[in-house]
Amino acid sequence: MIRELFEDETALAHAAMAELRTHLAGDRDAFVRQVNEVQRPQGYRLFAAFDADDREAVAVAGFRRLASLAWGDVLYIDDLSTRAASRRRGYGRSLLTAVEREARELGCSAVHLDSGHHRYEAHRLYLGAGYEIRSHHLVKPLQRA
Repeated sequence: MIRELFEDETALAHAAMAELRTHLAGDRDAFVRQVNEVQRPQGYRLFAAFDADDREAVAVAGFRRLASLAWGDVLYIDDLSTRAASRRRGYGRSLLTAVEREARELGCSAVHLDSGHHRYEAHRLYLGAGYEIRSHHLVKPLQRA
């Protein structure tokens, strides 16, 4: 089952998200604060996949709507993660489908995401779902003053 997680349910996404964002693994409360107090006010939303018990998400997709001169009006997937024990069961594909459906309902022209160059399993999923490699994402880390 796929459903949206609202503010009071953010903690249900922690275990699945921590497998992708490992720096968040040790502090569930910090994850919940970051999502609810920083990201949700910027339009971030969470869809989650559950197995039969519906107690904790086995896979999650965090996304937001954005508009840019380069892309127009799109949904951008910030995070897509499936717990290791639940991989290869279709949860990632189901989440992509749910996000794509939401994008269509909102009138977006596309769904975008970035993926680490080393995430080969994820790339197979994205390419198999019809995503195309269109650019390189470049980053220049800045030293804090």
